[in-house]
Amino acid sequence: MLVSLLCFSLSGAALATERTDEVVKLKVTATAYNSLPGQTVGNPSIGAWGHRLKPGMKAIAVSRDLLAMGLEPGAEVTIEGLPGRYKVLDKMGSRWRKKIDIYMGVDRDAALEWGRRPVVIRFNSENS
Repeated sequence: MLVSLLCFSLSGAALATERTDEVVKLKVTATAYNSLPGQTVGNPSIGAWGHRLKPGMKAIAVSRDLLAMGLEPGAEVTIEGLPGRYKVLDKMGSRWRKKIDIYMGVDRDAALEWGRRPVVIRFNSENS
């Protein structure tokens, strides 16, 4: 009986320490990019981790410091002021900090119109 209670107690303790998601809210600089030659390194339709980028996708590239904060490949992000959820499918060069690049297909004019602006992003970060 004591062994049964001990096992029950330990299994309850394990449940109490399971990983949970925490919503992270972060102000970053947002620019836009296209899958056009000259705007990316290599094939302009392939992201840094091999994801194929297609016009109409809601995708972003992130600065490497954001990767360390939990924005891993495939993570979903909301961008304040824009509808829907965006997937992290690309990463930026190492010189950038707290920055995202919003994928705008082949619409260069839309990317230029977006320009550079501060935005607030939200994403889930796992804690232990």
